[in-house]
Amino acid sequence: MAKQQSFQDKATKAAQMKGAKCPVCGSIFQPILMVTSEKGKTGASWKFNEHRVQVCKCNEKEVYA
Repeated sequence: MAKQQSFQDKATKAAQMKGAKCPVCGSIFQPILMVTSEKGKTGASWKFNEHRVQVCKCNEKEVYA
């Protein structure tokens, strides 16, 4: 038989923020996909580079600028 879960248990579980915390500001990292465009080696074509970046309050301005 399943364990009965009260509303308070559900609310406290939902309130807990999951993820890694920033050691500097203490906020939770938000993963985003950053896409940059660069000229190809031949110079005639464009190449899109994708990489994942962890954003928090202390590095938000550098990433979004």
